[in-house]
Formats: sequence, structure tokens, C-alpha cells
Amino acid sequence: MDTEIIKIIGLKRDFRMGSEILNVLKGIDLTILKNEYVALMGPSGSGKSTLMNLIGCLDTPTSGSYFLRDRDVSKLSENELASVRNKEIGFVFQTFNLIPRLTALENVALPLIYAGLGKKERLEMAVEACGSVGLLDRMKHRPSELSGGQRQRVAIARALVNKPSLILADEPTGNLDTKTSHEIMELFQKIQEGGNTLVVVTHEEDIAQHTHRIVRLRDGLIETDTINTEIRRVVLA
Repeated sequence: MDTEIIKIIGLKRDFRMGSEILNVLKGIDLTILKNEYVALMGPSGSGKSTLMNLIGCLDTPTSGSYFLRDRDVSKLSENELASVRNKEIGFVFQTFNLIPRLTALENVALPLIYAGLGKKERLEMAVEACGSVGLLDRMKHRPSELSGGQRQRVAIARALVNKPSLILADEPTGNLDTKTSHEIMELFQKIQEGGNTLVVVTHEEDIAQHTHRIVRLRDGLIETDTINTEIRRVVLA
């Protein structure tokens, strides 16, 4: 039987704006299995960012359930959510979020410090993660000495270093040129082929075409959930 990484049932999220209540998510049902590569799409106001925040344990729903690896995380406290995030989820952001004064290797190792690992183990795991994204020759460089694509590779290595259950990427190609964007999506493909589960939030159709399944939101509901039969591939040099 396929292992469920994410199981969402009847998920709703309301926000209070003065005397008004905005129903941003109106009842989402979604299951994502281990080793899937999924794009989450939708126009501005569709609820995709809110859903991403819930999947990433950055927020809790108004009602409904969210099971992450069979654990109901929808009613956890802030501290419990932080623990789940650190252990189970690797984040990749549009803006890289690297610390300028640290080398690429030190940036990649950061989550392992929070996890309480010793220096030798941190170093070994961070080098392995850098190798998995093709950055062994850039490990000692600081972010200012790297290109945009290389910085995003550092961010992806940092997301992988803890061996999380889920990689969650929010507009990961938003600050990159077209060629580099497709190279990053191809890297995600390799990461998925290595056994990882990926959810990529994007508004770009050509980026979504790299993924294996496309979930489209509109007005707080899932509009379509389709298997991508024409996966776009890039041959990396």
C-alpha cells in the first residue's frame, strides 16, 4: 500500500477582518502519497498560499483535519508545530533566505544545529546534501559569491539536509531566469527520483509542467486535480 504523507480532510481557514469573516479555504480534501511530485496552482486569492502555510505547519486550520505521516497536526500548539516543521518539512523559498556571513556549507548545516547534532555529524550530512545538488565545488563560498541558481541550490540542500518527509517549495523559481528555473525544476525531479516527496507552489504553467500532478485551487476549493501526462524534462549538461 502507498504511504500517505499528507491527508487533508474538510480543511477550512477563516480570517477575521474587522467585523467581517473571510472564508479563504472552504473545505479542502487532498491526499499526497510518499514520493509524489505535486504542483499547487491557483490565481491570486485562490487560497493556495493559505493552504501552503497549513501544509507547512506555519498555521492551523479553523476546522477540518490535517494528517502529516498519520499524525493529526491540525490542533497542535505553536511549540509542537515548530518541532514538526524542523523534523518533517524542508522549506525552499523564492528569496533563498540564506545568511550572508555564512558559507554555503554552514547555511546548509543550520537545521542540524537546531536538531541538536554534533559538529562532525553536521559536517558529514551537510557535505552530502551539497553533493546531492551539485555544489561540492562551491561549499566554501558565501552567498554573495554565488549566482542566483547556485543560491537556490544551497537553499534546496538546506531543505534536504534533515532528510525530511516533505519538501515544500514556495515559488522556488520566482527570482530566477528561465534557463535556471528549468534547471532547478530538473533538480527537483532528481530529488523526487531519490525517494523524496515534493510540493511546489507556483503560478507559472511551464514550471508546473515539470511536476507529475497538478492541483488547481479557485475560490478556496480544489477546482481540478490531474495527473500530468506530458512531463517537461530538461537535459542537464
